[in-house]
Formats: sequence, C-alpha cells, structure tokens
Amino acid sequence: MSADDLLGRAVLPRLAPALRPAVDPAELRTRIVHFGLGAFHRAHQAVYTEHAAARSGEPWGITAVAPRSAGTVRALRNQDCLYSLTERRPDGHRTRVVGSIVGALAMGPDAGAVDALLADPEVTVVTLTVTEKGYHRSSATRGLDTTAAPVAADLTAATGGQLTTVVGRVAAGLAARMRAGAPPVNVLSCDNMADNGAALARTVRDFVRASAWPDRTEILDRMAEAVAFPATVVDRIVPATGEADRAAAVTALGVRDALAVTGEPYRQWVLEDSFIAPRPPWELDGALFVPHVAPYQLTKLRLLNGSHSALAHLGAAAGLTTIAATMAADWGEPLVRALCAEVAPTLPAGGPDPAAYADDLVVRFRNPAMHHLLRQIGSDASLKITERWLPALRELRARGASTPVLELALAAWAHSTRRTGAPDAPADPAAETLAACWRPADRPVETVRALLRVLGATDLADDDALTAAVADRLPALDAGRVEI
Repeated sequence: MSADDLLGRAVLPRLAPALRPAVDPAELRTRIVHFGLGAFHRAHQAVYTEHAAARSGEPWGITAVAPRSAGTVRALRNQDCLYSLTERRPDGHRTRVVGSIVGALAMGPDAGAVDALLADPEVTVVTLTVTEKGYHRSSATRGLDTTAAPVAADLTAATGGQLTTVVGRVAAGLAARMRAGAPPVNVLSCDNMADNGAALARTVRDFVRASAWPDRTEILDRMAEAVAFPATVVDRIVPATGEADRAAAVTALGVRDALAVTGEPYRQWVLEDSFIAPRPPWELDGALFVPHVAPYQLTKLRLLNGSHSALAHLGAAAGLTTIAATMAADWGEPLVRALCAEVAPTLPAGGPDPAAYADDLVVRFRNPAMHHLLRQIGSDASLKITERWLPALRELRARGASTPVLELALAAWAHSTRRTGAPDAPADPAAETLAACWRPADRPVETVRALLRVLGATDLADDDALTAAVADRLPALDAGRVEI
C-alpha cells in the first residue's frame, strides 16, 4: 500500500484495525437520505449513525445528496463513499475511516434517484445540513419566501422540471411519498436555527401550499399524519479542510483521501423525542433524546454560535484569522465570558448551566490543534446573526437591561460589511445591499440603522440608544482595537 493508492473498500483490510470503520459498509443499506454533503455532516451525524449501526447490528446506511457540488459526489463515489475523520486533540491527532455513507447523489443530475429514495418505504429518516440560507425563509414572515427567485422557479418547475432548492426537492419527494401511501417518515433539520424542526416543517408545507399540485390539500393532510419534523441541536466544531489536513490523513492512512475531514474531540446531538417512524438508536453513541430541545438549542445558538460570530467579526477587525488566535488575544476569553453572562438571562430553564457552558467554550475555543478560520465562521452573517444575536438583544432591551457586548458584536459585524468584494471578506448573500448602506460613509448612525433594516430588524433600527451605541464603537474597530 502506498500514498498513491486511493481510499476505498479494497484497501480497508490492509489498514490497521484502529483506522477501519466501526461497521462493515457492505452490511449497510440506505435507510437515511441526507441533504448536504459538507464536512459537518461527515464529522457529526454520519459518525453517530455509524456507531448506532455498529452497536445495534441494524443496517442504517446513508445516501448523501449534494445540492450543488457534483465534484464532491464524484470524489466520494471514487472512494466507495469512504472518507477519514481526524480528531484534532491537544495530545495528538486521531484518524480513522468512517463507513456509514453508502451512496452519493447530485440533487439535479440524479433527481430521479433522489425522488425514488424519498418515496422508498425502506427510508424512514431524512436529514438536512444546508445552512440557514438553504431554507429560503422570509425575514418578515419566517416562512418560505416564495418570491425568492430559486423558490419561484421551483414552484414553476414542480410539475416536472428540475428543482434547485432543497426545500422544493424535499417537498416534491414527500408529496410523492404521500401519494404512494408509503409509511411515515422523520425529517430532521440539523442546521443552526432556533426551533429548526418547526422552521423546516413550515417551509416544506409552504412550498406544497404554494404549488400548483391539484392534490396539495390532500398531501398536506397526509403529511400532518405521516411526517414528523423533530427539532435537533448539533454541536461540533469542524474547520474547513486544508492541504495540511489532507497530507496528515495520507500519513495516518498510507493512502490518499480526497474528502478528509477534521473536527474537535467534542460532539453533541440533542433530539426532540417526537419521531413517528423507525430511526437509528443514536443514543447508543451518546445522543440525547428529550421532550423539548429549546433550552439546549438556545444555549448553543446564543452562547456557542453567538460567541463564535462575535469572535469572527471582532477578530477580523483586529487583523486575526483563526478562533485560536482570538483566544490568544487579551480580549478573547473575556469576550466569551462576558457575552455568555450578558445573554444568560434570556435562556429558558432546563438546559446546561450557562457559566459551566462558558467554561467549556473557553477550553474548546483555545484548543491549540484547531485552526478554525474566522472567514468561514463569518460567512452568511446577515442570516446567522438574526438567529444568534438579535432575539436575545430584543429581549434584554425590552427588560431595560444593558447590552454592551452585543452592541460591540453588532459594531464588528457592521464594520465587516464595508469590505464586500475584498479577497478575504466573508461571503454573504446580502453583501452588495449591506455595502450600499455605507453611502454616504460619514453618517455612521444612519448606516447602522440601514444595516439593521436589511436584516429585517426595523424595531432595532428605530432604537436610537442602540444605534448610537453601535456607531460609537466603530472608530476603535476601524483602528483595529477591540475594547470589551
């Protein structure tokens, strides 16, 4: 075996036992369809599913569907759907091959196969990691934005043309399943959104409701009885894979892996126990099933994700590039602890202790083996911060509480919106609209108001004290200073 060999089932017997999958991929069959073939799914849900299959003896395999990246599908097929996961530990990396994915499809070119799986009685779980923007939610109604160009095109094409949105494809697949009278199915959002199960259910139902299908009312009635949308909370830091990571995988395995992923040692999965169809026994690998995920969801969304976004935008203003670098700065740990303390009063009872959670975050963010890029975390910020910061900000200000840390975070985000088009600027679907808010550039309070309105936060834009406080933070950030 040499580094010129490609990872695949043929080389598994030649790998050391500790490097092999926890389950024989040949013994699995597709019972889960997953939309989103990114690194996070491969480092999180795919791992839980592999261990659940191995420990239960049940053949839970995943067919992963890539909404856009046909190249990733080809690469995965070339490796018999195998890939390696490296845990970045302070005491040394640990690498092994994951074998729970048994099929890979491109959503457009393989539309027929995707639809067939969604209607297959053997498939009882559908999961999604498509990021917030993949749901095409209206900032005003929080339902499906049927005026968004991709959604409008899908509604026109839904009677037979190509569907390009995941919501459209899932809705069409579920409609076919309902028409066929197939057994019930669980559909899970694994994206970082508050109440993600209800959000996914609403967008899918909105699509069906807005479609031209003559039987749409019957489909919706059947879905109410046969489709469950449990809420979930997923947690694991999974940095973008770089060339150094791929080289490390070659060293560990002795073969090439074009789809190597890395992650921190920590991982968590909390699921609402409202399933209507068979599911893998993920609890055998530590997943937690609870009656209500909101306490866990909001804690993770507002403390971990909220801190991550704050560190990303403040770190970028200070000229830094990774989370580890922000934690090495004299303001990194104080920022995380201060943000957690500020937001803690908005969290419901029944979840993790906020102070202990903050302690864990400091340890996780400081992990010297992690190199999580601020540019990656800061991408799509106009969608992320509406979930991570703004609800807590509204609640605190309604109580008359002070919000200096969230104001600083907002100022850092506002500062970042001027950099649209720069080579190292984070991508954002509203980048051009946000950048236009800076014209003229000499009225910072009005700029902050305009930026908040782009987010759909007119109430916050009309808060004179808030917009002035955010604007007052901009000069220091312009100078590269972070002042907690």
